[in-house]
Amino acid sequence: MLLRLIRQFALPYRLALWGVVALQLVSTIAALYLPTLNADIIDHGVAKGDTSYILQTGGWMLLVSLIQIVATIIAVYFSAQSAMGVGRDLRAAIFHRVGTFSAREVTQFGAPTLISRTTNDVTQVQTLVFMALAMMVSAPISMIGGIIMALKQDVSMSWLVGVSVPVLLVAVGLIIRQMLPQFRIMQTAIDGVNRVLREQITGIRVVRAFVREDHETQRFAEANTALTNTALAVGRLQALIFPVVTIILNVSTVAVLWVGAGRVQAGQIQVGALTAFMAYLMQILIAVMMATFMSMMIPRASVSAERISEVLDTDSSVVPAQNPVTTVLHSSALEFVDVSFHYPGAEAAVLQNVSFVARSGQTTAIIGSTGAGKTTLISLIPRLFDVSSGSVRLGGVDLRQLDLEVLWGRIGLIPQKAFLFSGTVKSNLRYGKENATETEMQEALRIAQAQDFVTEMGGLESKVSQGGSNLSGGQRQRLAIARAVVRRPEVYVFDDAFSALDLSTDARLRNALRPITRNAVVIVVAQRVSTIIDADHIVVLDAGRVVGQGTHPQLLETCATYQEIVLSQRAAEEVAV
Repeated sequence: MLLRLIRQFALPYRLALWGVVALQLVSTIAALYLPTLNADIIDHGVAKGDTSYILQTGGWMLLVSLIQIVATIIAVYFSAQSAMGVGRDLRAAIFHRVGTFSAREVTQFGAPTLISRTTNDVTQVQTLVFMALAMMVSAPISMIGGIIMALKQDVSMSWLVGVSVPVLLVAVGLIIRQMLPQFRIMQTAIDGVNRVLREQITGIRVVRAFVREDHETQRFAEANTALTNTALAVGRLQALIFPVVTIILNVSTVAVLWVGAGRVQAGQIQVGALTAFMAYLMQILIAVMMATFMSMMIPRASVSAERISEVLDTDSSVVPAQNPVTTVLHSSALEFVDVSFHYPGAEAAVLQNVSFVARSGQTTAIIGSTGAGKTTLISLIPRLFDVSSGSVRLGGVDLRQLDLEVLWGRIGLIPQKAFLFSGTVKSNLRYGKENATETEMQEALRIAQAQDFVTEMGGLESKVSQGGSNLSGGQRQRLAIARAVVRRPEVYVFDDAFSALDLSTDARLRNALRPITRNAVVIVVAQRVSTIIDADHIVVLDAGRVVGQGTHPQLLETCATYQEIVLSQRAAEEVAV
């Protein structure tokens, strides 16, 4: 999974990668040549007292060192550029894939883990790519070259290499094997911390209102402790690697000196050659250590790659049509034809055999008790979900056959929870219509009864915090309505979008909406009967089924569920009075 992911996203940088390999090859060859030059200085210069040979060979060493330094710097530069490019492309790919998800896939993964996968998991893969280019490319070259050069110095001591390298590989490999499951636990623990922290930041007002700071502190402490304990377990294993490597390196050095001293005394090898052999053995072992250090990163990066691939390989349940319809009659009716919907794994359907028609020029209201399926029904219109059976049609065309851009361009959705983006009032309104003029935006604010408070804030350039947290609930709803109004859609969908408005503002807003929605389909989901009492057509939902349709007077006579809703709200108003 890791190799597939890296191969896919590193492909655009293949020229830079080949350049890195070439530069690392030059750098490694230069590093391998230095011990030989040093041996020559000792054996042919120092031993014979030949100062000119020492200076001449020393000059060559300086030149080779300069070549090594320059090649290494350029290689690291291109390695960093390529690795950062891979990370950028991965984040972009995840972002675009999540952007295609329906509400079902977003709920399936959850926001905290999607954030972790886009940030922390991508960082793990990105770091691995950089370290692989900066270190892993040179490691095998250095190891193979070091073995060749060591054998060139003295074949009889090659058994030291044959013992040291396998011992180092086996020792470090056993430690890394224990780390892989811990890395899986660690990434899940990071998700847990993100989830708790996100909930606490988002719900800080609720936490304080119910004096639950201690409880939330304990929740975060538990998630944080789980992550800390896992990180400590991994850290202990990582810390064990370096003492093991150091012991093997030092024992190997002692072994070379022990064996080599006897060979020098017997005249079988010169001191310079022994020094070079020891340097090459160290280079081989360091190359192995670099490779094992990289291997230490591979398990965690592999887990991250699996999590990233899981997102990238997940297809949206809302599938665009292969031959989409791109034209729909203007001012068309919206029809629900025997629509049923159930969530994956759910025992019962949320919606069952729902059928009604919302005609252009009319206001169709949907009302029902909490959990009746109103929001789910509305989510089928912009295809946040797709129906399990039946069909939703616009102008006689099944929404599943309609081009998504065409569909979304005809809908103005005001969700139950009005969400605003950080920026300005102007930038939020232009989410509805990218090229909206200032006149169009002011008109939308006037219709949405938002012009007064926006003027007090400082006009269209006034700041809006993330989620609109610097605005009241009613102000957020009015700006969300203005955002939909500015695009003049053919289908207006108000999902309980007037709940935070007082009755007088509600009435003024509805009166202002009538002229611009005269030829549009208007669907209003509401809890309050007073909000939909004047609707042309009311659909009553109960437990996901349509139990009544008609006008307010008709439903008062024919629908028991509607009567109960009206009576309960009247009773509540009388009690309040």
